[in-house]
Amino acid sequence: MRRRIDGGSPFEAAYGYSRAVVQDGFVFVAGTTGYDYATMAMPEDVAAQAEACWRTIAAVLAEAGSSLEQVVRTTTYITDPAEAEAVLAVGGRVMAAIRPAATLVVVAGLLRPEMKVEIEVTAALADR
Repeated sequence: MRRRIDGGSPFEAAYGYSRAVVQDGFVFVAGTTGYDYATMAMPEDVAAQAEACWRTIAAVLAEAGSSLEQVVRTTTYITDPAEAEAVLAVGGRVMAAIRPAATLVVVAGLLRPEMKVEIEVTAALADR
């Protein structure tokens, strides 16, 4: 059975995707940027954007019946290699005890110029 989780972003309906999909014992969380999706405000600081990404991801995982502790894979996209340490420090704090398989990719850009980091995760369901 497939279940979609709406994260509240207007991008989801407009661009035809879900914040997360629950299927076959896993939660697949789409690339998540640093927006506060209730206000569509974006912090300028890359570390603050990474913190916002992880808050959104944690909330979506909880709604799906999982948690950050169940994360098995992360992919982080950044637009400036000079900001890698700040983003990795946030992820390192959030994932310190979990230590999932992880990838960091430097990209030429994200959808909007204010987006500096985007994080996607895969997590197991908590009851597995």
